[in-house]
Amino acid sequence: MAKARALDKRRKSVRNIRKITRTMELIATARFKKAMDRATAASAYTRRITQVVRDLADAGLEVSHPLMEARPEPKRAILLVITSNRGLCGGYNGNVIRAARARWEELRGTPGMQDVRLEMCGKRGNSAFRYRGIKPHEFYTHFEDKPRFDEVELLANRYLDSFVAGRLDRLDVAYTCFQSASRQVATIETLLPLGSIADGEQGSTGSSASGGESMYEFVPSAESILEEVVPTSFKTRLFKCFLDAAVSEQISRMVAMKSATENAGELIRQLSMTYNRARQSQITGEIMEIIGGVEALKK
Repeated sequence: MAKARALDKRRKSVRNIRKITRTMELIATARFKKAMDRATAASAYTRRITQVVRDLADAGLEVSHPLMEARPEPKRAILLVITSNRGLCGGYNGNVIRAARARWEELRGTPGMQDVRLEMCGKRGNSAFRYRGIKPHEFYTHFEDKPRFDEVELLANRYLDSFVAGRLDRLDVAYTCFQSASRQVATIETLLPLGSIADGEQGSTGSSASGGESMYEFVPSAESILEEVVPTSFKTRLFKCFLDAAVSEQISRMVAMKSATENAGELIRQLSMTYNRARQSQITGEIMEIIGGVEALKK
């Protein structure tokens, strides 16, 4: 009877775990839909403002901005890594951490690089790097599944001030890029300087200014427009990184919990079959003992 009881106890335990994973799957699904709506809404704005900056850079005008000036020999860099505060989301954190570690080693090995700082968003990434003996210089935990623009803007303003003042030459962001509901890729993007934006992919309009002719009329001047548009472009791109990371985390958790729920159901089915066999064997044995006792009394 002990074996059957142990199997029944284990089956009940797996059933309780399945209830938890199913609940987490439903919660992740609800959060994913909200996060995807925010990311989708921000994508159009980010894409369009990036296209405007690219068109301005391609217009052949004699204008410049400190954020668009390339630093051929960077000496000070920051690597910002965006992970989650919670686990149970498959390989979401592991993929970003592996990519970030490779870039961290690459930056530290760059000739002429004097100072490389590591800034971490999320408890999982912080634990992983500390376990490997790498202590982040800055650590943030308040960026959850609903990052706010005003919170990201504070971070962006600090990066902008440091870059303009010469205390920062390069900013890399490691995060999970949301491409579709079935595809999320661990990505490292260089956000500062913005000089490479003119060589990036064309926007949905595909309307870069060709032949040195500008598509825009600047009022009061192109310089004043750049002073507003370029910093805003950087802030929106950084905000988009946080939004992509948030929606990718919820998708990964939803898929992981769905897989765990299905595996728990299959395990329950196998345990039920094993329990039924054990119970049947015990009942058969008890019947045989009763028959043996009856036959012994007849003698």
